[in-house]
Amino acid sequence: MAVLPHTNGVHVVNGRPSTHSVHKPSDDGFSTRAIHVGSEPSSETGAVIPAISLSTTFKQDAIGVTRWGYEYSRSANPNRDALESMLASIEAGGSDALAFASGSATTSTVLSSLGQGAHVISVNDVYGGTWRYMNRVAASVQGATVTSLDLESASEETILAAIQPNTKLLIDIRAIADLVHSHPIKPLVLVDNTFLSPFYASPLLMGADLVLHSLTKYINGHSDVVMGALILPPHQKALTATLRFLQNAIGAVPSPYDSWLALRGAKTLALRMKAHGLNALALAEFLSTSPHVLSVTYPGLASHPRHDRAIDALSPHARTWISKLTPDKAGIPFGGMISFRIKGGEEAAEKFLTSTRLFTLAESLGGVESLAEHPARMTHGSVPEEERIKLGIEGDLIRLSVGVEEQEDLIEDVKRALDIASRL
Repeated sequence: MAVLPHTNGVHVVNGRPSTHSVHKPSDDGFSTRAIHVGSEPSSETGAVIPAISLSTTFKQDAIGVTRWGYEYSRSANPNRDALESMLASIEAGGSDALAFASGSATTSTVLSSLGQGAHVISVNDVYGGTWRYMNRVAASVQGATVTSLDLESASEETILAAIQPNTKLLIDIRAIADLVHSHPIKPLVLVDNTFLSPFYASPLLMGADLVLHSLTKYINGHSDVVMGALILPPHQKALTATLRFLQNAIGAVPSPYDSWLALRGAKTLALRMKAHGLNALALAEFLSTSPHVLSVTYPGLASHPRHDRAIDALSPHARTWISKLTPDKAGIPFGGMISFRIKGGEEAAEKFLTSTRLFTLAESLGGVESLAEHPARMTHGSVPEEERIKLGIEGDLIRLSVGVEEQEDLIEDVKRALDIASRL
């Protein structure tokens, strides 16, 4: 594939020359970077908050001579540049970031970069939309093939044996990057870090080649933007150039206003993730003691079989924060996502989901408000029933996105809904 450069000049972030590659001062912490990178006061007006640049086109001083590299907003826009710079700064180990119009558009662009006939190894419980795109779009349009593995329990021999001569990408989390990179084929390792966010996990520091986010979720955090992003480490400049070319050529880019909203939302990411995690830990502990619940999945719980792996996966900044908390025998905060199985099957699950007051029955996750959903009939409805059953996504499974409301109110809301569902 021919790779064309994304920029024909120097970019500007809020009135100041910049590039998508960022330098992260070693003495600046996570929240400091989230607040200040990409949001430097304007050198033109002194404005502390970035302006929204809605222009689709930009004046050229002569034919082909642009100001700061801007010519057309699909190719580059000041607000998207600012957002991308911030994203590269908060994903530990990141150097470059690319923003897209949705998480699905991000996935599509990555798979498009693999070319025809690529083989992909994917964790078997991948997001339903990613499963749909790989198996129903990329398979048809690109001739892609997909091998799904339970990468949490698969042996090293099983993983290495799954790599084929045309394997280009492996979609997983954490510890297998070194193993995969030891193979002569050296497929790329992509990690979807949406659920934990850059606050709780740093996949690039663990060897991932690129990290994907649905910015719709935790990074924006207010359920008012649909957007996705990729973040890459400094040694992946060639891959970054390929993806940036596709970002422009395919054109699935976010609007300036959405970029501005996501940049603003990310400023409070650490504050929100701490609250999400503390609330989720308390709620998971409550659920684990409820007589109406069969099982709870929250790796932050000390009782979870992979609790030690969760601790190992913590980002440096999350680990520092948790070390300063009063020790809790129940476990540690580890994001805001919980799933549990309710006694009484699918009928009880539906009754629970329609009986909550604060947990809204809705798709998505990661907003400040609490959401609840039924994976088998909602987020993973596109996955064939046989596959869902293999993954344990059955009628009694409920997923909670725990918000930042008062902890006691959330527990009371769940307790009441469980009581109602148990009367069936």
